[in-house]
Amino acid sequence: MSYEVIILEKQDGIATITFNRPKVFNAYSEQMSHELKSAVTDVGEDESVRILVLKGSGDNFLAGADINMLNGWSKAAEDEGWEKVKEILDNHFSPTLLEKIPQPTIAAVDGMAWGMGSEISIGCDIRICTNRASFAQPEINLGIITGGGASQRLPRIIGSAKAMEMILTGAPIDANEAFRLGLVSQVVAPEDLDGAVAKLSKKIMAKSPLMVNWAKQCVNLCMDHDLYSGVDKELTQFSKTFETDDSKEGTSAFLEKRKPNFTGK
Repeated sequence: MSYEVIILEKQDGIATITFNRPKVFNAYSEQMSHELKSAVTDVGEDESVRILVLKGSGDNFLAGADINMLNGWSKAAEDEGWEKVKEILDNHFSPTLLEKIPQPTIAAVDGMAWGMGSEISIGCDIRICTNRASFAQPEINLGIITGGGASQRLPRIIGSAKAMEMILTGAPIDANEAFRLGLVSQVVAPEDLDGAVAKLSKKIMAKSPLMVNWAKQCVNLCMDHDLYSGVDKELTQFSKTFETDDSKEGTSAFLEKRKPNFTGK
């Protein structure tokens, strides 16, 4: 698939998807949705890719949905009922896809991550932002609610009270507050964002690709499992690691005081 409103690049094991509508703050549109779905699926199926980074062009990550798209959904609901809107959205990109692909995903957030921009970022495994970044779920200001998973993911990350406040008021939080709440793992200067993402990516890529995949799966169990069933599934996966070549290589390298050569097997 050719892309017009996003850019997909792959280099040295890192795939980068850039939202590319800078004149409208990278607003999320129908076209962007379908291109994102295609690009993320492509990355997930590419075994040469170890990390996926999502970022925005210009000075913003992604500042919410295109109003014309929302108006189109209103017209669809008026003509055919809310079920038609659900049918349309079932074929759209969902941040859930970011959780389901095997590679770790990193949101590199500069400027606004509002609405769907916030929801895409919280669908990623890790978020790094600049000191001028902000996060918001302003849907309530438009007479609608969140639709990309914020009501489910945000409370799990920052707690129900603050998530409820953000969703019910639509008010943004700045980078420092995002860091205090645990929404982001690092806050850096804008000029240091790419370097911080590259440094983190390099650390992850030095590990076993198979174990990185399994570890991501285990962490994501907390999204849809109770504590004890999640712990049991983690223990099962942990036990399976000892059948792998990478487990043997990791322990041998430690004892021999050398860097491991993981193969993902």
